[in-house]
Amino acid sequence: MSKSRVEKLIEPYLVRDGRHFRLKDFDPGDTGGLKTDKSQAAQVLQEGVTRLGSLQEKLYAQDRWGVLLIFQALDAAGKDGAIKHVMSGVNPQGCQVYSFKQPSSEDLDHDFLWRNLIRLPERGRIGIFNRSYYEEVLVVRVHPELLEHQQIPRPLVTKHIWRERFEDINALERYLARNGYAIRKFFLHLSKKEQAKRFEKRLDESDKQWKFSLGDLHEREHWNDYQRAYEDAIRHTATEHAPWVIVPADKKWFARVVVAATVIDALEELDLAFPKVTPEKRKELEQGRRLLRGNGDGR
Repeated sequence: MSKSRVEKLIEPYLVRDGRHFRLKDFDPGDTGGLKTDKSQAAQVLQEGVTRLGSLQEKLYAQDRWGVLLIFQALDAAGKDGAIKHVMSGVNPQGCQVYSFKQPSSEDLDHDFLWRNLIRLPERGRIGIFNRSYYEEVLVVRVHPELLEHQQIPRPLVTKHIWRERFEDINALERYLARNGYAIRKFFLHLSKKEQAKRFEKRLDESDKQWKFSLGDLHEREHWNDYQRAYEDAIRHTATEHAPWVIVPADKKWFARVVVAATVIDALEELDLAFPKVTPEKRKELEQGRRLLRGNGDGR
């Protein structure tokens, strides 16, 4: 997957300035002009996975940058599948995946960013958050009664709390960027019609039934509220150093291609390279070669 092809592929979906963002401007069924032929899609994705694996190896060896990928979506949008397929070519040593579900009692005794902060990736690694602190301006906003469980002093829970949380998130992401983190945030944009189809598959297909939850259907009743919450969150937190990618998710194969291309683009911006061999290291290599030959192990 060439650099020009990557840039052309992701440009329509990359939001670096959210001030004029509108979710309705993005089509969940878009395929970026690519044919829906699965063999072609598989080939493009494999090219991306191979390229990603090579870049990740340099990231790990260089040990300077950290990469944080955040995945947000409504139920059945395909987050798990995208992560699985796109990261399939990455060395597990250099990748960390965390899924954040309902907060524990320990989580609720800390600030809303705490449980994510302790899972940030180390330098040289790619960290993936399957859901994140953005749940605090999405699920909690749609269900504000959840604030009652967060042990926040009552005088601090005001009508400004969502704006304040956007400010805190922006401050965190700016801090991370200044300390060597490349951040990309993915919203897998699924249509309501396609979500219904995927829920039906979970009811009908035995290997998918374990995924079904009545709670997902109850959340579907708040569809419009979630659309507004996502739009507002993206509008307030899309920045140059931590952009959002609005991934058309009705076609899983295309969503995975967009995600792969975005991660490739983020890594290529870092100008990664294997560490240069210093004079001291070169001496060590020569000593190792002599020892091997002296033991009869060399060729």
